[in-house]
Amino acid sequence: MFIYSGGEPLMRKKDIIALCERHNDCVFLSFTNGTLIDEAFADEMLRVGNFVPAISVEGFEEGTDFRRGQGTFARVKAAMELLHRKKLPFGLSCCYTSQNVEMIGSEEYFDWMVEMGAKFCWIFTYMPVGNGAPTNLIATAEQREFMYRQVRAFRKTKPLFTMDFWNDGEFVGGCIAAGRNYLHINANGDIEPCAFIHYSDSNIKEKTLIEAFQSPLFMAYRAGQPFSDNLLRPCPLLDNPGALAAMVEKSGAHSTDMQFPEDVHDLSEKCREKAEKWKPAADRLWACSHGCAGCTGHEGK
Repeated sequence: MFIYSGGEPLMRKKDIIALCERHNDCVFLSFTNGTLIDEAFADEMLRVGNFVPAISVEGFEEGTDFRRGQGTFARVKAAMELLHRKKLPFGLSCCYTSQNVEMIGSEEYFDWMVEMGAKFCWIFTYMPVGNGAPTNLIATAEQREFMYRQVRAFRKTKPLFTMDFWNDGEFVGGCIAAGRNYLHINANGDIEPCAFIHYSDSNIKEKTLIEAFQSPLFMAYRAGQPFSDNLLRPCPLLDNPGALAAMVEKSGAHSTDMQFPEDVHDLSEKCREKAEKWKPAADRLWACSHGCAGCTGHEGK
């Protein structure tokens, strides 16, 4: 499975379809704002049969247009209606922040996704990546626990395959980055552990993937995984203060931001307070769901 992120990958629709044709034993998925999905492209999706869009939506009209521009929600809705009418599988990609978590985690929103015909939803939490990225959008411990409970409840009752990439760490053994199950290659060819971790010591123009897997940064990741015995704290950046900084420093990896390189210690410090507040909540949830006889703490407060 190959995943494209952007920018907007569907600016390269013809190239994506060509890759689908050439590698028909693979599945291709693209994160997209959905605005370039039209009748002609939907017909091409039907023809090749191995491309699936994950459409980025930040709630309903107000939340989506706030982040992605006026009128985006209406165009996204039209794209989803087109895909649903042609019986093409698609999913949604939702990023929850401190500002929209109540909407993203609401039953109203889950029901809307089902009604629109989405087959899956990939849920991400906001990461303060990049110089100047605001930290007030990071979800609080209470908000993250809210999503933990909502997703688990709706998985039992809604016909929607839902994945929460932080709170579902227990189902994949913690962090899957740095080649354990997944890696990221940016537009410059830098081979990064994760789409949210912009540090690298390898480039695809200079190394094979096997050589990148054996690089000091990726080997440090593999030695550290899982970064916590509590798999509700899987991330070396957001959940385990200092873990990412130590690996980057030890491996000699560099920031891959071509315009404004970010010091890894500064980035890690932006997450420290939220990580320290999430730890007791995560430990309580982990204890309740792993071995407390008769405990119902993971079902309700």
